[in-house]
Amino acid sequence: MITYNSAVITDDCSGAVQLAAAAVRRDIESTCLETDKKGVDIALLQDSGVKKECFRISVHNENEVKRLMIGASDDFGAIYGLFYVSKIFLGVKEFWFWNEQNFAKKEGYPVPEDFTYESRPFKVKYRGWFINDEVLFDGWIRDKDPEMPWRMAFEALLRCGGNMTIPGTDFNAHKYKKLAGDYGLYITHHHAEPMGARMFARAYPELEVSYDKYPELFKGLWEEAIEDQKGLKVIWNIGFRGQGDRPFWIDDPAYDTPESRGKLMSDLMLVQYNMIRKKDPEAVCCMNLYGEIMELYRDGYMDIPKDVIKIWADNGFGKMVSRRQNNHNPRVYALPDQKDDGAGANGIYYHASFYDLQAAAMMTMLPNSPEFVASELSQVFEKGADDFWIINCSNVKPHTYYLQLISRIWKGETDSGNIEAFTHGYCDDYYGFEYCSEISELYKKWPEYAISYGQHEDDHAGEQFPNHGARILACAFIAGFDRKDPEYTDKTPELNWLIEADTLRQQVVWLLAKYEEGARGYKEYLEKCLAVKEFIESDGAAHIAEQLENNLIIQVKYMYYSYLGAYHICRALLKCLDPDSKDANGESFIGALEETGEGRTIDYLSAFYEAGLARKAFYEGYQDMRAHEHGIWENFYENDCEADIRQSYHVAESLMSYLRVLGDGPHFYKWQRHFQQGAGGDKVHLILRIKAHLTDLEVWELMDEANKKY
Repeated sequence: MITYNSAVITDDCSGAVQLAAAAVRRDIESTCLETDKKGVDIALLQDSGVKKECFRISVHNENEVKRLMIGASDDFGAIYGLFYVSKIFLGVKEFWFWNEQNFAKKEGYPVPEDFTYESRPFKVKYRGWFINDEVLFDGWIRDKDPEMPWRMAFEALLRCGGNMTIPGTDFNAHKYKKLAGDYGLYITHHHAEPMGARMFARAYPELEVSYDKYPELFKGLWEEAIEDQKGLKVIWNIGFRGQGDRPFWIDDPAYDTPESRGKLMSDLMLVQYNMIRKKDPEAVCCMNLYGEIMELYRDGYMDIPKDVIKIWADNGFGKMVSRRQNNHNPRVYALPDQKDDGAGANGIYYHASFYDLQAAAMMTMLPNSPEFVASELSQVFEKGADDFWIINCSNVKPHTYYLQLISRIWKGETDSGNIEAFTHGYCDDYYGFEYCSEISELYKKWPEYAISYGQHEDDHAGEQFPNHGARILACAFIAGFDRKDPEYTDKTPELNWLIEADTLRQQVVWLLAKYEEGARGYKEYLEKCLAVKEFIESDGAAHIAEQLENNLIIQVKYMYYSYLGAYHICRALLKCLDPDSKDANGESFIGALEETGEGRTIDYLSAFYEAGLARKAFYEGYQDMRAHEHGIWENFYENDCEADIRQSYHVAESLMSYLRVLGDGPHFYKWQRHFQQGAGGDKVHLILRIKAHLTDLEVWELMDEANKKY
C-alpha cells in the first residue's frame, strides 16, 4: 500500500523531477492519514528502453523490500510517471487544485503486486499552454506568495501531459520563464513578441518604430533575447508584428501593400532564423500564421524556411479559421492544404479562452460544445498539424473542463465519438461517482444556453457579448443622442461586425432580443443548477455542493447577471430612441412625468429607472462573483478587467446620470418632489426647495419602492 510513510525516491534526478516528486509527496500527505503503517516506496529508474516522454511502472520486490518503480529515459517520462501514480492510486486529478478537489484521507491505498503499466507516446509532439491575459493572477495572492499561481499552473500542465508553455503575457512572460524552466518545460513566445525579445517601443521610447531606420537596434534586441534565454529549453517563435498585438504596418505605414509587408516579414524571419541557428544549429523554430499574417501567407506573399513549424490559429471560438478583428472577418481557412504537403511541420494555436471586446469568453468557459472542439481538433490531426499545440488557457480555473478535454485529445484518449464518456469521467473525477450523473447533465447544458449571434456554427457568445455590447450601446447613446430626432440617432460602427443597421435604435432593438433570450435562458439554467446543488446539500455533501457552486454555478451566474443588465440597458435606451414604444401594459408607472421633445414624449424617467435596473443587475453579478473568493482564492476575481462586469455597472450609473440630466436637470427637483415624502409633491410647486438633493441612486431607490406598489 501507499501510506503516509511511503517515500518518493529521486536520487540523482534533475530539479524538475525533484519538483514533481515533492508534489507527489504533498499528494500523499493530503490523502493519507498519519499512521505507523509501512508503505511501499515510489522510486525512479533510468530505463533507456522506454520511449522518450514515456514511462513504465511495475512493482519490484528485492529482499522483501517492495517498491513501485517508475522507469523512464528522460525527465518528462519520469515526471509524467510520478503524476500518473498519484492520479491512479491516490486519486489526485489533473486539476485537483483549480477544481478544489476534496480528499477524504485513508490509512493507505492498495497497489496490486502484479501491477504493470506502460504509457504510449503522445499524439502531439510539443503541447502546452499559453497563460495569456492572466489578469486574475495579478493581485490574487499579492505579497504572500506571488509565484503560487504560476507553480500551480505549471504543475497542472505537467499533470495533463504538457511539455511547453508561454509563461504569461508581456512582462509576466519574462518574469516567469525561469520558473517554467525549473519545471522542465519548453519555453516559447507570444506572436506579438517574436523570440521573446523586448518590444522596440519599450526599449527605445524616444525613437520611431521603424526597422528600415534602426535595423541594428532591432537586431540588438533579438541578440539580447537569445542571450537572456541561454540555459532554457526554447522553441523559438520568429516573426515581426507591431508594438503590441497588431500589424507592424500600423507603426510603419510606409508598408502599404501586401507585397511589401510580406517581403519584410519574410526577410526578417530569415534574419532571426539565422541568428538563432548560429548559436544553436539544432534549435527548433516556429512562426504564427495569425490574423493578418494568415491572409498574407494564403495570398502567396510570404516565404518561410521549410523546417520552421507553421502555427495555424483558430478564431478564438474554436473554429479553425482566421479570427475576426474589429469589423473585419474574412474567415480564411486556417489549416494546411495540399500545397503544404512536405513543406515542413505544422501546429496550432487554439483558444480555450479568448478576449476580443466583442463576444468572446475569458471569465467563463468556451461557448461552443466539446463535441465541436473535438471535431475541429480531429481535422487538425487529419491535416497533419500535430507537431505543436499551444492552448490559450488564460487564468486556468474557469476553463478546466475544456483544458482537460484538449489534454485527453493530445494524449489520444478522447475524440469526438466519446465526449459523453469524457464529461461523465470529468464529473466523476472532481465531484465523485454518487452525484456524477446529475452534475454531468449540467455541464452538458453549458453550450446549449449559449446565445447564437451569427450564421456560423461557432458564432456563440461568451460573457463579453452582453458586457461589451451593453457598454458600447450606452456610450454611443451618451455621445450621440439626437434629442430632436431620436429614432435617427446615428448607429455605432463598433457593431458593424454584428448587425447591418442605419440607426442606433435598430442596433438596440436587435440586441435587446438577444439579451432577453440570454437573460431568460441563463435564469432557467441557473435554476436547474441550484436545484441540483440543493439536492446535494440536502444529501449531506456540502463540500461537493460548494465545488459545484465555485466551478460551474459561478459561471452561469456571471452570464445571467450580464445578460440581465444588458437587457435593461437596451430597454433604457429604447425609452429615448423610440418614443412611441410602450411596455406590455401600455403605460409606464411614472408615465405622467414624461418630458417633451419636438412635440413628442420621451420618457427619460422610465429610461432612468431601466438604467438603474441594469446597474443593479451588473452590481449584483459583481458582488456574487467576489463572494466566491474564499480561503486560498482570496482576491482571485478582484482584477476582472476584461469582461469586467464591475465596469458595466459603472457605465450603467453613468447612463443614469446622463438621463437624469436630460429629464431632471438643471435644477434636479422634479423627480425628487414626486417620489420623496415631504419634498413638496407634484401639485404644489414651491419657489424654494425643502429637501437636500438626492443622489441618482437614492432617487432610483425611491422609484423602485414606488414601482413595487403597482
